[in-house]
Amino acid sequence: MAGERRRRGGDGLRERTRERVSRREREQQRGPGRGRTALMVTAAAAALALGLAAAVAEWNRWSAAARLVTPHPAPPALPPGSTGPLASPHRFWGTYRPHVYFGMKTRSPRALVTGLMWLQQGEGGGSLRHTCEQGDGLSRYGWLMHDGENFGAQEIRDGGLFLKTEFVKRPGGEHGGDWSWRVTARMEGAGSPVPLLSLFFYVATDGQGTLEPHLENKSRLAVVTGTSEELGHFTLTFLRPTAENGEDPKYASYNHLDAVSPGLHRLTEVVRSSLSNRFVFAPLGKPRRRFFAVDTFQGLPGAAGEPPRGRLLLHQVTLEPPGTVEVTFESGSVADRPGRLAGGALSAALAQHAAAFERRFEETFGLGRKGFPTSQRHFAQAALSDMLGGMGYFHGRSLVQSPLQEHPVPAPEAALFTAVPSRSFFPRGFLWDEGFHQLLLARWDPALSREVIAHWLDLMNADGWIPREQILGEEARAKVPPEFLLQHSETANPPTLLLALQRLLPDSPLPYLRRLFPRLRAWYDWYNRTQAGPLPLTFRWRGRDTHLERFLNPKTLASGLDDYPRASHPSSEERHLDLRCWMALASRVLGEVAERLGEPAGPYREMEQALSDNGLLEQLHWAQELGAFADYGNHSSAVGLRWQRVAPAAPGRPPPDPQLVREVREAPRPRFVGALGYVSLFPLLLQLLRPDSPRLPTVLATIRNERQLWTPFGLRSLARDSPLYMQRNTQHDPPYWRGPIWVNINYLALRALHGYASTDGPQRERAAEIYRELRHNLVANLYRQYTESGFLWEQYSDSTGRGQGCHPFAGWSALVVLVMAEDY
Repeated sequence: MAGERRRRGGDGLRERTRERVSRREREQQRGPGRGRTALMVTAAAAALALGLAAAVAEWNRWSAAARLVTPHPAPPALPPGSTGPLASPHRFWGTYRPHVYFGMKTRSPRALVTGLMWLQQGEGGGSLRHTCEQGDGLSRYGWLMHDGENFGAQEIRDGGLFLKTEFVKRPGGEHGGDWSWRVTARMEGAGSPVPLLSLFFYVATDGQGTLEPHLENKSRLAVVTGTSEELGHFTLTFLRPTAENGEDPKYASYNHLDAVSPGLHRLTEVVRSSLSNRFVFAPLGKPRRRFFAVDTFQGLPGAAGEPPRGRLLLHQVTLEPPGTVEVTFESGSVADRPGRLAGGALSAALAQHAAAFERRFEETFGLGRKGFPTSQRHFAQAALSDMLGGMGYFHGRSLVQSPLQEHPVPAPEAALFTAVPSRSFFPRGFLWDEGFHQLLLARWDPALSREVIAHWLDLMNADGWIPREQILGEEARAKVPPEFLLQHSETANPPTLLLALQRLLPDSPLPYLRRLFPRLRAWYDWYNRTQAGPLPLTFRWRGRDTHLERFLNPKTLASGLDDYPRASHPSSEERHLDLRCWMALASRVLGEVAERLGEPAGPYREMEQALSDNGLLEQLHWAQELGAFADYGNHSSAVGLRWQRVAPAAPGRPPPDPQLVREVREAPRPRFVGALGYVSLFPLLLQLLRPDSPRLPTVLATIRNERQLWTPFGLRSLARDSPLYMQRNTQHDPPYWRGPIWVNINYLALRALHGYASTDGPQRERAAEIYRELRHNLVANLYRQYTESGFLWEQYSDSTGRGQGCHPFAGWSALVVLVMAEDY
């Protein structure tokens, strides 16, 4: 009976929607004349109510401003204290600073931070390396092994310099235990004499805690002791360098820096401004050489009078590679330490963890059993490891603004534990990226994934909104252009976290789901309330760019697909296909969670059935002239960019450079948007199309058509015969989602094809055939590009397969691991 009631409810909703669609179409055909009297009555009523409306508007502005910065009232999804050293000692310390090449910190609001810098000595001082920058031109860097908890090994190639950074954690005590680092350096292809290398190991406080340096011979910083609120007492020891064998001593020069910290985001500046070349490297019996080393810190320009944020202690060791340096951290609360984790003990621990990682990886993904050669298994291990090594812990305030507010305001302080898309370019949290990240991490470590999802849901405000981009703390803000700092409260992002939650659902503890459910409900309601479309069961992304003259096609950042072609003239009449499909998925997952918890699931199941109704989907989104599903809106297909000369600001002044501006050669009208690409595939991607749908053969043919979406490297984002294929959006914006291949959508396509190939239906064999080809093409190209370039990339060229965009991009591009494992 319950199922019958849900079906009848869904049928009624679909019938009412069909009637609304038909009525709207009739009204558009009749024109505006019949509504003139009603408009006059409405205008008179509006005039009479003007005073009341003004008061209501002012109240609404005040209320919206208050709710914008008010946390959601539900109990937190993450229990208080659950990330601390007592509740979660194995995750307390970690490589949670993804924006630096190598560093560790605690999951604390004001964490003690440690890190590595290096400098290849040269005539002008060389280039100081610290934060991951694409401009550094490193030929390779990334984690080859990282288990997400206790161990990691990374390789870095900087010109002829090879660095290997390794760490191991050892549990014990009450403050997260001990850890040790090993950094191995050698030069490859260098002449004689080998250039000097300086390694800088540092420890810094951020607002709380104390540090005490202990020097040897007035120049070598041998030990740092300290205390902090969450670490208690600790000792950091910088061991003397050895040869690569780890035993023979290595000659080195030592320098140290003791400075106030103007903020963690300025540590590179502090060190760079302290360098002086007055120092001499003088090994016995060899030529003396000058080198740059830290000297007295004189302060940073413009920082005079600013209060210090903390303290920085830095140990510089300068040597002629090859050589190895180890650093140990020992917690004062460890009572029965078996001995220092260094030398042979560290080597044994590293070997033990590496072997355990290999075993666990094969047990989890089975690539050996599937016949992948060793080299491709190592590629997959590196992809997973780089995502785990890119986990970050951030703390700070977002900058937010409501449409009803004149000025932005800071949100409440918040913490976020999350993976990041790219250590160099996007070392912060992105909402729609994170759902794809967690599809992979949920397979490796379900508990870790559940924790990350809870962190994200705890960012929710009183209205149920989660900012799409999380820029928390000064180090995160330092990597973001100012124009992208502000988060707008009407802007959504695809709820991809629900993809990961659906995967986790069967094995998630009920108490965990109970903590999540109020926030999931609020999030779902927020989408339905704020992103509703012009007709029932339609949806529209808010926040499209309104500067029509600037863009060939105004961007839709909220969708995650940025410059993917939408209606040329944004309006309230738009119907966005991808958002409708995301809401069908959201309804399905909310229904599944509610049923697990014994909560009322009827409304979610009814909405799922209505949004999955293939007939209504076709009525709202099938473009017969395009032969594909599509968006609907106020659209012109005759739009282009042309050069426009700008008049001088004043007589006698040279004219500014010409600008590319948009030219509309045909007036827009309500119609389906003639763009064939990823958005067109969403009914298939999220498996809303029935296996016997009469549209499924056409969609499959579109996928396999080389003139449209098919390439030897994966599915391109926009069909080659679409009007805006590979068209620039502005003078300075190259095409982004207008042709290049993106791994996250290819993963969804493979997941869907695998599903259709496993389900009875007339297209079963065709889906299986396309699935096998597409999987081979995607895996082969990503492996080839990784082998040639050393990186996973943000996107891939649809004409050559070459990686492009930012790198490394071990975000959703690491989904190739699940594709190799055929784990959907």
